[in-house]
Amino acid sequence: MTHTDFDTIELSDVSVEDILNSKLVVYNDDHNTFDWVIQCLCKYLKHSSEQAEQCALIIHTKGKCDVKSGSKEVLKPFKEALLDAGLSAVIE
Repeated sequence: MTHTDFDTIELSDVSVEDILNSKLVVYNDDHNTFDWVIQCLCKYLKHSSEQAEQCALIIHTKGKCDVKSGSKEVLKPFKEALLDAGLSAVIE
């Protein structure tokens, strides 16, 4: 049986963000309609209409909603698409 010395594993090429999941968060605003938010979540995030409607309701009532999780690298294109569509989105 071989033994791996875990103390010698190099993690310099791996960032904490790549290891830990980040969240794509959409915030409520005064200029996007409920229907537009639903359309964007379906189009860019491939949410089902039910899932997008639930997220839009949470955004409307709570002020924000985590709409997708993953590494920052994976979430960045989704965030950019939502921003281009006029939504308020950040990666946390």
